Parts: sequence; structure tokens; C-alpha cells
Amino acid sequence: MLGLPASCLRPRDLRRGAALTLAFVAAVTTAAGLGCWDRAGAGAASRAGAGAGLTAADTAAPGPGPSGPGPSGPAAGTADREAVARAAAEAVAEGKSGKKAAQEVVSRSGDRWGVVYDQGEYAALADDLDGRWTGVGLWPERRADGRMEITKVQPGSPAARAGLSAGDRLLDVDGRAVTGLRVAEVVALLRGEVGTPVVVRFGRDGAADRAETLRRERLRTEPVTVRELPGGVTVIKIASFSRGSGERVKAAVEAAPAGAGVMLDLRGNPGGLVTEAVTAASAFLDGGLVATYDVRGDERALYAAPGGDTARPLVTLVDGGTMSAAELVTGALQDRGRAVAVGTRTFGKGSVQMPTELPDGSVAELTVGTYRTPAGRSLDGKGITPDVAAGTAVEERARAVLGGLGAGS
Repeated sequence: MLGLPASCLRPRDLRRGAALTLAFVAAVTTAAGLGCWDRAGAGAASRAGAGAGLTAADTAAPGPGPSGPGPSGPAAGTADREAVARAAAEAVAEGKSGKKAAQEVVSRSGDRWGVVYDQGEYAALADDLDGRWTGVGLWPERRADGRMEITKVQPGSPAARAGLSAGDRLLDVDGRAVTGLRVAEVVALLRGEVGTPVVVRFGRDGAADRAETLRRERLRTEPVTVRELPGGVTVIKIASFSRGSGERVKAAVEAAPAGAGVMLDLRGNPGGLVTEAVTAASAFLDGGLVATYDVRGDERALYAAPGGDTARPLVTLVDGGTMSAAELVTGALQDRGRAVAVGTRTFGKGSVQMPTELPDGSVAELTVGTYRTPAGRSLDGKGITPDVAAGTAVEERARAVLGGLGAGS
């Protein structure tokens, strides 16, 4: 918790010891106005928002499944929440930062998706779930050598007006070098109050480094966009599963020409609310299993609503930026024989995080389990292999597939 980027949690009831709302994190958190992903180390990603605002928390209320308690001890690659809370409490008692102490424990644990937020960061995630955030409109990605590269700039944003563009290297923020930092740390530097300035220095091949003073703004993205290709094929692009996106997908399917094929474009989708992902999948399914997941050994399940369009030819478009809840939808439609996946292998974020409130009010998101597709596939670290590989001309390949499925092209 993670695009996030591309990652974000909804502020929720954090009663200690209670069964907290579970979160499928799109990495450290996904960022809506800046879905960013960390590719340091062995391809592990840590998403956060820097556009800045953390967004798209992958959250879902516990679903049907065994009600008995599962194992309480930490699994391999996860942080012990008691150790994290203890470290925070000891730090607070000594007048130190509980958040910092907790993050050190999480980092040492090997929990690559674990992250600790302060109260302000955590509370700000609520707006991100509505597709709104405060920032400058950047999508940075951390490369294997620690460099931060801007992969996308939102049109009309402060960053766009200042001339920043995809491919630029983000060098420092307000005088602090960002090379080697975690994406979440860069996010913290870029966030702030509406109207406040932030100095961003960036580099571009063949040009001298530049520094621009940007003023943070309230930004917004449209999570679902629809367009029609010649021949009647409808392309439904889901940028993230923020609030309301699932119903928008259903409405787009209902409005599509009768019998026409649909391309469900999930490329670059960092994840989002699992409830919205399930609603989107329901547009193409008539009930049945969408995914299973476990929380410390206690298995749960997510089911589609009945009444979806099960006859319309369907392809999903995916790539390495398809993460978390977007992979959940792709896997469900693929396993259920409902869609043909076209593109490149997806990211591979299939772990479950749960929030724990710490003594100083900060919140630790720690890994507690994994989710699986209807066929029982675990996607964490593996991703989804498309049925039809296409690195370029993806839409053209998808149209050919739809033609083979009986749709117009």
C-alpha cells in the first residue's frame, strides 16, 4: 500500500485488536496523480503517490470464508506487528519518532510492501479514493540504480505547465536529492497544502539541469474513459479503481453497441479499491468467484454480482504496470474463460496488507496474506502471462482477437 503507485488506504476504524478492514495494496500505496513504482532490488516495487497524493487503496471488507482465527504469528517476508508497535512505543517514550522506529523494523523484516504513514499522510488518502489529490502532477518511477524517472505528467498540471515531461530525471525536491530514496519518501516531499511552493530540479538528456518552482494544486483524474473504434469496438480504459469506477464500467458496457466487442484497457492501472474491481468484473460475469484471499491463514472469498454481460466478446489489455486489483480482475476474467488477455506480463502484486495503529497515531500497513485467482493462482511476484503476447500495436492485436471471437472490427 500501492497506482501507489500504482498503490493508498482509506482512513478507517483503527481499533486495536479488532478485525480491521483488509487492504490489497498496490505497493507502498498507489498514487493517483502519480502512480509511481519502485523497481529497485529484485524487481520489487513500492508504489506511492507523488503527483502527489497517495491513492487507490486496495480495500475490501472481509468476505465469506472460515470464521475461525488463523495463525497469529508473522509469515516469512512479513513484519511482526507486535514488534513494530513495541518499537514505536519505545521511541515515543524516549521522545523520538514512533513512525521512524516502526519503519526501521518493517524495513528489516523483509516485508517489501510494508510501510508506515503518519496521521496526515494516512488521512489524506481518503480524497485519493475519489480521484482527487494535492500535488504537482507527476508520475515518478524509481529505477534499479536508484534514479527517479518521471514516467508521466498530467496534462494541465503545475508540472506540465512548467515544461516537465515523461523521461525527465527527477533530481531533487526542495533541495533534497531523491536518488536512492524510496518512492514514499519522495511523495512526502512533493505533498503539501494547496498553493504552497515546491522546488523541483530535473534533468533531461542533451540539456542542462533545470529547477522549477511549482505550486501545489488540487488535481483530479477520470478513472474510467470510454471511446469507440471504427467498426463498433468499445474501449473502456480504467486508470485506477477509485470510488465509483466499477459502476462506470458497468454503465459503459450497457451503453456499448449490441454484440460489439469490448477492450478493457488495464494497462498502467496500479490497482485501487477491491470492491470497485469486483463490481467492474461483475459487468462481464453472472455471479461466481472473482478471487480468494487469506488473512493470517483465514480464507475469504470475493464474488461477482449476478446479471453481467457474459456473451459480449471481450479482451483485456495488460502490461507491466497492471497491478494488484487490476490483476485480480484480469485473472478472474481469464480463469473464468470470459476474456482473452493481450499485452505483456503484469506486475505481480498479490499480497494483502492490514493497518495497525501505532502509539503515536501513525499507521503501519503490514503484509498478512495473499490473494488468488479463481483457479487458485497466486500472482504475487509472478504476475499474469497474457494469452496473446503483444509489446507493440496492442490494440491492433486485440482487434484481431475480437474478430476471431466474433466481434466486428
